[in-house]
Amino acid sequence: MNAATPPIDVDGARIAGLLGLEVDEFRTLMARGKIATLCERGTGDDAGRWRATFWHGARRARLIVDAAGAILAVEGRPAAPAAGR
Repeated sequence: MNAATPPIDVDGARIAGLLGLEVDEFRTLMARGKIATLCERGTGDDAGRWRATFWHGARRARLIVDAAGAILAVEGRPAAPAAGR
């Protein structure tokens, strides 16, 4: 992480709930690399914002944070099917 990347510090219970998991199960799956994650930096109108997405099975949790690391939006829902399915 460089100086331009804000710390994204979110209570694991919040992500676990969005993914339909118990906290202990979420932590175990994270430690085993079974929760996919992606952090994206906004550009243009979204400059200064970051999007952190977590996937497990058929569920997705997404957070939008600002440059200070404050959470601006939270979303949890079934993941969209992969293209071509």
